[in-house]
Amino acid sequence: MAGTQKFTFICGQDDYLVTRAGELAFAELAKDVADEFSREVISGFAGNVGEVETALQRFRESVQTVPLFGGQRAVWLRDVNFLADTVTGRAEGTLKVVEDLQQIFTGLNPAETAVLVTAAPVDRRRSFPKWCEKNSNFTLVGGEAEGGGEMLAGVAIAEAKALGANFGPGAIELLLARVGPNTRLLVEETRKLSAYAENAGAAEAVITEDNVAELTPNTAEGDFFETAEAFFSGDLKWTLAALHRHFFAGGDARPVISALQNRNRLLLQVRTLIDAGEVRLGARGLDGIQRAAAAYAARFGEAVAEKSSYNVFAQNPWYLGKLAGTGRLPTLRRLIDNQQDFIAAFAEIVRRPQEQEEVLRDLAVRCLAA
Repeated sequence: MAGTQKFTFICGQDDYLVTRAGELAFAELAKDVADEFSREVISGFAGNVGEVETALQRFRESVQTVPLFGGQRAVWLRDVNFLADTVTGRAEGTLKVVEDLQQIFTGLNPAETAVLVTAAPVDRRRSFPKWCEKNSNFTLVGGEAEGGGEMLAGVAIAEAKALGANFGPGAIELLLARVGPNTRLLVEETRKLSAYAENAGAAEAVITEDNVAELTPNTAEGDFFETAEAFFSGDLKWTLAALHRHFFAGGDARPVISALQNRNRLLLQVRTLIDAGEVRLGARGLDGIQRAAAAYAARFGEAVAEKSSYNVFAQNPWYLGKLAGTGRLPTLRRLIDNQQDFIAAFAEIVRRPQEQEEVLRDLAVRCLAA
């Protein structure tokens, strides 16, 4: 990598993205190092102060080693995790060792040893990361957001663009809702979808919302189980068919009830906010959810900002709009009755464990026929 600094420092909050950027950077740093013994990768992952000391001692020895046949060396200290705001990262012994690490970097000769450090997560309030930012070829991967929706969307969009594809309306939002905050899986799914779009024969490779719905499994909350989709669309025939497929494949009733309760729980909150005039369903999802969160903060305090699947204010507005817009949004009374019926069905399954499909079929008829 170009630059006049003595070493390269790549950091961020997502270890997968940081490591991937590190692999590209190290390939560039080591491209002129012909001797494989002059290329060394050292793990900086540590669970306690003793492991931090061991890792940095190995690193010190490596950068001070003279190549047997002359030439340049390339050393990568990867997977550093002791620069985070953790028990190990805050320990006095770790802070002392990190001070010594700064001295090692200061004494480097990049003409003799090219050094790369990748670290995730990193507490950038500390003095050492601040020093690295000023005294290295510094790269912050993924911005400040820790798995935030905007950062993840940017990762998927950039990956698709690199593969010659782009996302159509609604596709990236559905992909994020299905995959959740799993960056590695998000990248792999984007690659798969890009390849599918490229082979579709169109002049432009566009990943559509239908492509995501068809090809990407739901691994986030289970809210996109087919039975939940069918149930909340109000389609009894589809719901019964989905239940039959689920049990025919050897499925259990408990995850189905859990998916129904998760969706119903969010819809209860959405319905209440809509009836109160706080939010409305719009083209981009649930409009006004952030304004409503600010309004209710005075009553619920920090709970409004809590990142939880139980908190409607912590959800993606597009995702909430998608849930509420799947079919006609039930009334508040119907949603409350649903919740009571789910509880009764769970108790019935405990009583009749060999008749789980029959219990859920009865549940579907009872709720949807109403």
